[in-house]
Amino acid sequence: MGLAVHGGMEAGVFFFLSGTAVPCVIGNWIKYANLGRTIATPLHRSINDSISPTNSLYQQQAIMCDSKPHTWQEAFKVLGIKYNPDGTLNREIQIPMVDATPTADPKQTNQLALSTDIPLSPYNKAYIRLYIPSNTPTGTKLPLIIYLHGGDFVLFSASTVIFHEFCNNIAGQFPAVVASVEYRLAPENRLPAAYDDALNAILWAKDQALGVGGRDPWLEYADFSRVFIMGSSAGANIAYHVALRALDFDLGPLKIIGLLMNQPFFGGLQRTQSELRLEEDKYVPLYVCDVLWSLALPQGANRDHEFCNPINGGSYLGRVKRLPRCFMKADEGDPLVDRAMQLVHLLQSYGVPVIYQFNRGGNHGMELLDNAAAKNLYDDMKEFVETEKE
Repeated sequence: MGLAVHGGMEAGVFFFLSGTAVPCVIGNWIKYANLGRTIATPLHRSINDSISPTNSLYQQQAIMCDSKPHTWQEAFKVLGIKYNPDGTLNREIQIPMVDATPTADPKQTNQLALSTDIPLSPYNKAYIRLYIPSNTPTGTKLPLIIYLHGGDFVLFSASTVIFHEFCNNIAGQFPAVVASVEYRLAPENRLPAAYDDALNAILWAKDQALGVGGRDPWLEYADFSRVFIMGSSAGANIAYHVALRALDFDLGPLKIIGLLMNQPFFGGLQRTQSELRLEEDKYVPLYVCDVLWSLALPQGANRDHEFCNPINGGSYLGRVKRLPRCFMKADEGDPLVDRAMQLVHLLQSYGVPVIYQFNRGGNHGMELLDNAAAKNLYDDMKEFVETEKE
């Protein structure tokens, strides 16, 4: 199996892995896209709550659906994971991870950014991968972007090459200071663990703004009055929830003025029209999404839990009106597009300013495979960040 990496200053990094059954990195997760047949089959009802990976018979049990049942084992094969009896996963498909680059690489003639790792919670093995543009003049003040990577809550890392290069490009092209959060993964650490780690990153940024314990020299470039929270797919879900949680804290002098969500990963028990229309989607098949939610949500919760379905936000709904302005991007070819539209309508109903784009065609994670889509996403997010109106 061969790996080719394509990318550049305007396009980001794109992965194409050759083989008959191709593990594709699409929209922040790995799936086997078998070129000879369709893996995903229609799923109209929710997973039977009695079926879970903790059940010793899960490999023989079916995920209930209207047309054809799927086993947990089949979903795990699609994801490239193996569930262990102790509740942990073996993540068998390994996308390359890269080290931070705190100093200029003489082999690179056009290095966009430098990066360094800062411990956030050694106990949780959480950290911040911090990026600053290369050759930034002393005294420059740049927006601070707190970034949450994708991976359906169960896969990948801030150091996974696709997310490292994404942040590298944002830091260099916007330009901006980027703090990419290494958060805990499910099912070893179910939600809200990832939300807690993201909140700790925001509180770390507040301490940096106050100079508690001495400010990291790289944060001298950050304008703490211009902070944005950004995420794609599951990262967009985390961005939304941590933005709501942060409203309970006095963050001064830190000021969060924007929330950017690209193709957010949400769900619900009642299927949307886009989910039914694209139930056989090769990138986000519904039965696999259901399994992912079963792995990520608190034990006993279903897909109408507020972590999955923001429309059922419970106590959080009262906070929505206090959110800063939001950017939302979704694509017609993404089964999750209707979930994004529902969230836009919710935000607007509470008076939150929203800049949204619902594009024709496309698919979940298209910016990882299409140079033009990647450039458009960068440009649109950059325009949002550069707009000072709150």
